Amino acid sequence: MHLHSITVADPPLRSSYGLHAPYALRTIIELKTDDGITGISETYGGDGPVAALEALRDRLTGMDPFRLAELYQQMNQPVSDGDRSQTYLLPGENPLDQNARTFAAIEIACLDIIGKAIGKPVCDIIGGRVRDLVPFSAYLFYKHAGGGGSGNDRREDEYGEVLDSPSAVREATQMIARYGFREIKLKGGVLPPDVEISTIRALHQEFGDAYPLRIDPNCAWSVETSVRVGRSLHQELSGGGYLEDPCPTLDGMAEVHRCLVAENNHTPLASNVAVTNFADVPRARSREAVQIVLCDPHYWGGMRQVQHLSHLCGVLGMGLSMHSNSHLGVSLMAMTHVAAACPNLTYACDTHYPWQTAADEVVAGGRIPIENGCVRIPDKPGLGVELDYDQLARGRERYSKLSYRKRDDEAEMRTHVDPNWKRILPRW
Repeated sequence: MHLHSITVADPPLRSSYGLHAPYALRTIIELKTDDGITGISETYGGDGPVAALEALRDRLTGMDPFRLAELYQQMNQPVSDGDRSQTYLLPGENPLDQNARTFAAIEIACLDIIGKAIGKPVCDIIGGRVRDLVPFSAYLFYKHAGGGGSGNDRREDEYGEVLDSPSAVREATQMIARYGFREIKLKGGVLPPDVEISTIRALHQEFGDAYPLRIDPNCAWSVETSVRVGRSLHQELSGGGYLEDPCPTLDGMAEVHRCLVAENNHTPLASNVAVTNFADVPRARSREAVQIVLCDPHYWGGMRQVQHLSHLCGVLGMGLSMHSNSHLGVSLMAMTHVAAACPNLTYACDTHYPWQTAADEVVAGGRIPIENGCVRIPDKPGLGVELDYDQLARGRERYSKLSYRKRDDEAEMRTHVDPNWKRILPRW
């Protein structure tokens, strides 16, 4: 096992968690077999994820990569009771999900090995694809000026400052022109709700019903505010859109849904914050708190666990989409392969990929194409990508010079926006 800690330039994007730092942390994993095959994967970065992977080194050395169920059984030990949601923690930070995140990183690299060994794409070795093209959504953020990076490594600011409705429409127009997305998601919970309502209305006016809209304030609103926003955006979020994690807790979302339905407003509620493991799914369904689950192979326990989630959501009559975090092409291909092999994943996936730049990409050949809003399954075995070791070395060098080893969006807000800022739920 070879672990590569790298950094990825990240623009100053805003969310209810705070402000993105100039660099995001990622870890690239290589698993090398004794017959010369190398499997790769990408996961969360920093000291914590690397330590969890290092703790498995002796167990992985000599392991048969086909025996993933055995490794899962060994790692999937019961954890202490506690809140496994991401309500108050950033993705990849909940200690109760550590084993699932660590196994996922190993599983993806092993599936890459298996695909290369038998000459098949990963999606076809985990059950077979139901689609060759996987759709993704335009992921809009309110942001400050800047393209990420620092010092001599500052990146071009492609989208400029986006802190009002007109600039958000401009951002969407640029992103759709470049990548051809057909669905639009706005990260909310940043500006007062009325401003974010106006932004969704402006996007709907610009792009019309043909572009389903979704908004995700990451629990920044109270139940009352969530109902008001859902009522105000009834028309704009209908026709394939949804309202994602408007308020904290399943109970809160259940109350929002009850109030909206009482007004004959059936806007679906989605979640990647309150629903993060299998035990959450039937609870969310029985309370009618969540109609669409956002999966993520990185913290759900890997690609095959996402397939199980797809089947479960199908049985329960729930929709499925996919969550995203700052990532490079290796993660994008893992997300694409599992989405291709999940029949019930019918909503366009999230991706932060447009926010990252070619200067950071570690995939050989450069950036993964997104055309007409979709990523195509490549006609190559495994994940279909290899590593560019020069680019990987540059990422490691940037990491070695960085002063932090853990994401802290609150600290960035206090440093650059408001020295007294802290995350408050609900804020409005």
